[in-house]
Amino acid sequence: MSKKNNHLRNSQNNENEEKNYTYKRSHVPFRLNVLFVVIFILFVALVIQLGNLQIVNSDNMETRIKASTERTIEQGTPRGTIYDSQGEPLVDNNSEASITFTRGLDMQAQDLLDIAIKLDDLIDIDVDEDKLTERDLKDFWLADEDHLETARDRLTSKESNLSDAEEYSALVDKVEDDEIDFNEDQLRLATIFQRLNGTQELSTDFVKNQDVSDEEIARVSERSTELPGVSTGMDWTRKTVTDDSPLQSAIGQVSTQEQGLPAEEEEEYIDKGYSRNDRVGTSYLEKQYESVLQGTKAKIEVSVDRNGQIVDQKTLSEGEKGDNLKLSIDSEFQQRVDKIVRDNYQGLIDDGMANYSPGIYAVAMNPKTGEILSMNGYYHETGSSDISEDAIGTYTKSFTPGSVVKAGTLTAGWKAGAIQGNQVLYDQPIRLAGSNNKASIFNKNGNNNQNVSAQKALEYSSNSYMIQVALKMMGINYDGETIAIPGVQNQKGVYKQLRDAMAQYGLGAETGIDLPGETTGIRTSVDDLSDAKGQAGNVLDLAFGQFDTYTPMQLVQYVSTVANDGQRVRPHLVTGIYGNDDKGGLGDEKDKIDTEVLNDVDISEGNLNTIQKGFHDVAHGDDAWTTAKGLDDAEMDLAAKTGTAEMVVVEDGDEIQVDGLSMVSYGPYDDPEIAFAVMIPQVRRSDDRGKPNEKITKEVMDAYYDLYKDN
Repeated sequence: MSKKNNHLRNSQNNENEEKNYTYKRSHVPFRLNVLFVVIFILFVALVIQLGNLQIVNSDNMETRIKASTERTIEQGTPRGTIYDSQGEPLVDNNSEASITFTRGLDMQAQDLLDIAIKLDDLIDIDVDEDKLTERDLKDFWLADEDHLETARDRLTSKESNLSDAEEYSALVDKVEDDEIDFNEDQLRLATIFQRLNGTQELSTDFVKNQDVSDEEIARVSERSTELPGVSTGMDWTRKTVTDDSPLQSAIGQVSTQEQGLPAEEEEEYIDKGYSRNDRVGTSYLEKQYESVLQGTKAKIEVSVDRNGQIVDQKTLSEGEKGDNLKLSIDSEFQQRVDKIVRDNYQGLIDDGMANYSPGIYAVAMNPKTGEILSMNGYYHETGSSDISEDAIGTYTKSFTPGSVVKAGTLTAGWKAGAIQGNQVLYDQPIRLAGSNNKASIFNKNGNNNQNVSAQKALEYSSNSYMIQVALKMMGINYDGETIAIPGVQNQKGVYKQLRDAMAQYGLGAETGIDLPGETTGIRTSVDDLSDAKGQAGNVLDLAFGQFDTYTPMQLVQYVSTVANDGQRVRPHLVTGIYGNDDKGGLGDEKDKIDTEVLNDVDISEGNLNTIQKGFHDVAHGDDAWTTAKGLDDAEMDLAAKTGTAEMVVVEDGDEIQVDGLSMVSYGPYDDPEIAFAVMIPQVRRSDDRGKPNEKITKEVMDAYYDLYKDN
């Protein structure tokens, strides 16, 4: 029985072993097959991917590979030229040969030092110690690896564990004074290193861009393979064609490459695609038209090796010079007006009449188009005999104008219904409670009182008439008796009416001149005035030009509005934007600056005619009190209005009477081509002074006639 059982067990064991063997044998090929399938799938995927890279995306891959070795950088091009109305250049560029440096990637100080040492043998560099800061000298000393190690040995254990930037700052502090006490040769080398070190990665800067000789260009070109990133090229510098241009201040300035973008506007410029070291207009016309004058940058492709060193440069596009501006100013007329203004003012200074005067300012404008024909100004330091060009003062400085503004007062009176048409009022001194009498120049003593119309009030420059207009606007009909006028806070309506009327002519409002930084004058808020300070009468002073202040540009816009039948036009210096011809000169017009009417004065044709006739009578009336008879024999038939702003200056405790002298005019009367305004503030009062405002006006108007009309 046992033998039988043993046999059965052995038989079962053999059968189980055979089954296990069969099971294992059947699973091995299956696993191999799965493995083979996976490998096959991966292989197919790899083939597909390679095909995709080589066939479908070959251009993209080539671009990516190329991008790792080639970079495109931009370089500035010359600015556009500024021309006068006759096409003569006022501001241009001087082209000069230059040595440039384009910094590669990861260039270390030692690399820059090696280049500087080689360049020092090839070019002459002038050392300007004022431009080499102590930090520049220390950076130069540390550029030498031996010096760097010397400084590193001086670090404390704590300083050695700082970040790279913090460690370098500590290294700078370890440089001793005697180690940067360089001789002339070392300072020259330090200057070159400073210019290289100041260049940002993959940016181009100038190593030398003035007085570069042909020999220097040749030497650098021959050794270019030894000087990574160093090349030769052209640079430009901004220049005013006439060094003593009377328009220089209005043209403005351009930053140097060292100055680059103005710090306060850096982000704005960078967003527009500028680089930090780009040269931009920083003031006046150069700034106002920056987007036009700035050229299109040249594009250069630089190739870098695996170490980030530049091995090749190729110009992709040359870039283009900026567009050009053409101004409304004729240089010849500008020069003539400038001589008239300068000579007359210098004469006042030499005669002791302008000791306290801060300057003289004059503007001529085409009243129909708004084109500025001349703008001239000179600043004067009190007590000095010297003057300096200040054309921008014509729209950035304001002065008390005097009676030139009386057309605005009449306009306010008509608008308010205080007077009607060419109404006649009795011109007499105005007696105010608690204040000095206010009167016209011809009846300050109570004599020569007379009836005057609105037209005659302009011819005589009647203060009394304008004061009575303001009083009527407050509901007061003056009868010759002493009166008390309403308090300041009750005058708000009259202030607003007067100022609104003035603003329709451009007085106290922005003229819209195409230059930055315009001043609108001083209009003291009624809320800042008080009865306690005796300021209730200021509203009457406002009526005849003795309170608010205006700029000469506002005055010329004002008289232009009178000349232009009540249409106020925007003054502008630029008449058009032009491209470049084949030689970089004045090309075709790309954009014309058209006449822009800002508003029409709310005035009837009859009332405007009264103002125009009154202005004409100022120059041609034959009464004893006609204010500008000297204009009667001018070459053109002129209309005008005079102004005198009385004030006092105090010197060593003494009160000295001075006058702000002004005049506005236009001509020819029937078909105006030119409007003119001149302001000479704080001229000493004297019987020997004459009428410099009238003299200057006549000479300027005659100069215009001689240049453009006498043919």
